[in-house]
Amino acid sequence: MPKAKVTKDTAATPVTTTSTGANRTPVKINTGGTPMWYKILMFGFMAIGLLWLVVNYLAGPQIPVMNELGAWNYAIGFAGLIIGLLMTMGWR
Repeated sequence: MPKAKVTKDTAATPVTTTSTGANRTPVKINTGGTPMWYKILMFGFMAIGLLWLVVNYLAGPQIPVMNELGAWNYAIGFAGLIIGLLMTMGWR
């Protein structure tokens, strides 16, 4: 089987300057961190869900709105927690 030809690489091309003679300045690239409003919303959903469940457990029968909702209080509380936890996947 024939061997491939080996070519000699030329030296790397030197860095040139722009037409004005100045070197190019590096541009800072945004790394894309999570905005503050996203973190507040994420932790807010988790805190409200947890607070809803705790209030339902401690004082649910005394609060008329929570008493009417019955078992839906668990769905509301866990929904807040799950939304907050799902938002953590977008946190960088």
